[in-house]
Amino acid sequence: MKLHTLRANPQILLQMGDPTRDSSDFLTDKSAKIFVAGHRGLVGSAIVRKLQSLGFTNLVLRSHSELDLTRQFDVDSFFAAENPRFVILAAAKVGGIHANNTYPADFIAINLQIQTNVIDSSLRHGVKKFLFLGSSCIYPKLAPQPIPENALLTGPLEPTNEWYAIAKIAGIKMCQAYRIQYSWDAISGMPTNLYGRNDNFHPENSHVLPALMRRFHEAKVNNAKQVVVWGTGSPLREFLHVDDLADAMVFLMDKYSGLEHLNVGSGKEVTIKDLAELVKEVVGFEGDLVWDTSKPDGTPRKLMDNSKLLGLGWTPKISLKDGLVDTYKWYVENVVGQ
Repeated sequence: MKLHTLRANPQILLQMGDPTRDSSDFLTDKSAKIFVAGHRGLVGSAIVRKLQSLGFTNLVLRSHSELDLTRQFDVDSFFAAENPRFVILAAAKVGGIHANNTYPADFIAINLQIQTNVIDSSLRHGVKKFLFLGSSCIYPKLAPQPIPENALLTGPLEPTNEWYAIAKIAGIKMCQAYRIQYSWDAISGMPTNLYGRNDNFHPENSHVLPALMRRFHEAKVNNAKQVVVWGTGSPLREFLHVDDLADAMVFLMDKYSGLEHLNVGSGKEVTIKDLAELVKEVVGFEGDLVWDTSKPDGTPRKLMDNSKLLGLGWTPKISLKDGLVDTYKWYVENVVGQ
């Protein structure tokens, strides 16, 4: 069947406009079938916890071994069989600078395949509302600070992750195109730097916050006298606990149906120095913190402008310290010794 013929299938169009599917908002029917793609990752697992805490009882979850989202036929067959009402796409191939530099083809191709398959199948099988999760790396390297949504595509990307960023930009634009052409309710949220349970604490390719937590913990356990951190500690960064992100995603699914993607951040900045001191305190490392100023600092400031989301009525609730305490507790119970 040709693609344009499938688009015009009356049965599908009727299903998309069926009042039994469209008459209630997201939070009304707790038995609604929701497919959370990427439910084992940092973001997906937090969204599942949030939905379960709200009483949702019909979550559809598939591991990579159960459903390979890069395989179009498998994804389409899954949607035909399950027919979810809502879809949240939190699945992606992610990694640090080294991985992006080493496997650029994987980062652009796999993410484009996942997005295209899931977005397209969602539309064709009558999904009522779709949420796409992106990343702050979509913005230009030299974007204005705080970064507004309209900074997208106004300048060159950060070269170290442009392959991943281009895929995510394509996902945003695909949601917008499907909304324009098919009047389909697809929205996109762009989170800032995230942390929390199920984060990546790998010693070589984790992000700054889990990397600091691991290093301070190992230094404490080994009775080390000091921990050395690169740079001066002066760069400013923004962090959002992943449970706050999950809360924001549920808020958007319930309240937002716009064309534009929305930034999701804490709105609060912290220097890397203050962050390191706070992680050191939470972990309980009593040695010295030494800054290797011969090493580079990186971008001096990166903050998302989340005023549009705040204007809709959502606010973050978890302080950085409380979030770090929760994350460290999870790290000790689930990662240490594994």
